[in-house]
Amino acid sequence: MGEQTIALNRKARHDYSIDDSFEAGIVLTGTEIKSVRAHKVTLAGAYARIDNGEAWLVGANISPWDTGNRYNHEPKRPRKLLLHHNQIVSLLTKTKAKGQTLVPLKMYITGRGIAKLEIGLGRGKQLHDRRHDIADRDAARDMARQLADADRGRTR
Repeated sequence: MGEQTIALNRKARHDYSIDDSFEAGIVLTGTEIKSVRAHKVTLAGAYARIDNGEAWLVGANISPWDTGNRYNHEPKRPRKLLLHHNQIVSLLTKTKAKGQTLVPLKMYITGRGIAKLEIGLGRGKQLHDRRHDIADRDAARDMARQLADADRGRTR
């Protein structure tokens, strides 16, 4: 059994040009993992940061478990990310020096039932970069449409 995608951050690739991506484990409580398995996760507006040699996910919303008790979790609390020390050092130097940021791209559950987070190292796009990406996407769509029409014309 492969991985099961729980949440995607669709705005991440729209607002940032992603240079590199990393897989990180995430520390969750019991009610949080139950909510994650129920797909009650929102990554929009979330980001990752490095404090005191530890990586943290900030701003992600994991809804409280419906049948949780008084030990239910806070929906927007910061959550620790599990990365190797050399990855954390590398990410820290890249974010400090180049003005890049850490953006969560996707949360998924592996075949063994472990929650993972894909984070991307990216740089914010300017408005003209976004317009250029939209124009490229439209041109590719038009070309694909014309090729499909040409193929249909030949088979008739």
